[in-house]
Amino acid sequence: MTAWIRSACAAVRRGERLAMVSVVAARGSTPREVGARMLVWPDRFEGTIGGGALERQALDQAHRLLAQDERRHALQDYPLGPMLGQCCGGHVRLLLEVVDRQSQAWLVPAETTRAGGEPFHLTASFHGAVMTRTVETAAPPIAADGPRVPVSEVRILSEMFTPAQPRLVMFGAGHVGQAVARAFAPLPFDVDWLASREDLRPEAGGTAATILSEDDLEACVEAAPADTLFAIFTHSHELDYRLTKAVLAKGDFRYLGLIGSRTKRARFESRLKDDGFTDADLARLTCPMGVRTLKSKAPAVIAVSLAAELLQLTEDPEA
Repeated sequence: MTAWIRSACAAVRRGERLAMVSVVAARGSTPREVGARMLVWPDRFEGTIGGGALERQALDQAHRLLAQDERRHALQDYPLGPMLGQCCGGHVRLLLEVVDRQSQAWLVPAETTRAGGEPFHLTASFHGAVMTRTVETAAPPIAADGPRVPVSEVRILSEMFTPAQPRLVMFGAGHVGQAVARAFAPLPFDVDWLASREDLRPEAGGTAATILSEDDLEACVEAAPADTLFAIFTHSHELDYRLTKAVLAKGDFRYLGLIGSRTKRARFESRLKDDGFTDADLARLTCPMGVRTLKSKAPAVIAVSLAAELLQLTEDPEA
């Protein structure tokens, strides 16, 4: 995820000085994966590297780094069992670095490239006590040092970022739409929230669905890029049917989820077959949507269930 780039850039532009903690290597069982980050200010922090003793230690070290002027980074290994008493027992390598106006040399290119959706490598090169950050849109020319290279011998670290996120187009602004909007707000998806009417106030996270006519909603299906994820939960079964039919006719989608029971699915399938869709087409429709083992119909549960299903789908290319 790349939201931290936007947050760090905004902080630096406000003249703030903060520290960034990055998980740059992880072996065995660890609380978070490589790439997890925290932004740390003297009075607050944003993000997490997994909580517990590791995070507390990292926060303390970040505050110490901010309290001095001569040192701008630290690279350290944390054996979670022997050093911190965490039962997961893995091994984490953290990079801590000061982020301030000097960091604009790499933060601004990273934010510009991220905003453009272009993949890039963020590289850290170590020369004695100095660390240099660079942003590369091509593969780095030098292989990065792996997690088994001793800290004292690390010369280069590199991360690959692919800013483009899965696109979710969701239809409906009722109770379920509100709950889904709240659930997906912090998740790695680009969400288009569309509806034909505004159902509730206050709306999720201070944002609002885009209100369009039913014909325009159908046109949005046609305009969506290939591999889009669709989720349909409008106030009208007839509108649900129109949108489901439009997505199936489009064909190049990655996921089509429809709210409803097995009875609703059976009725929709009968109509869709009458409209010329095959069994193979209907097999691509997920209804009920979400994790199959969760039976609750509460909007918040449906939202969490859908989020879990789509996270699994988008993280696992074979799903």
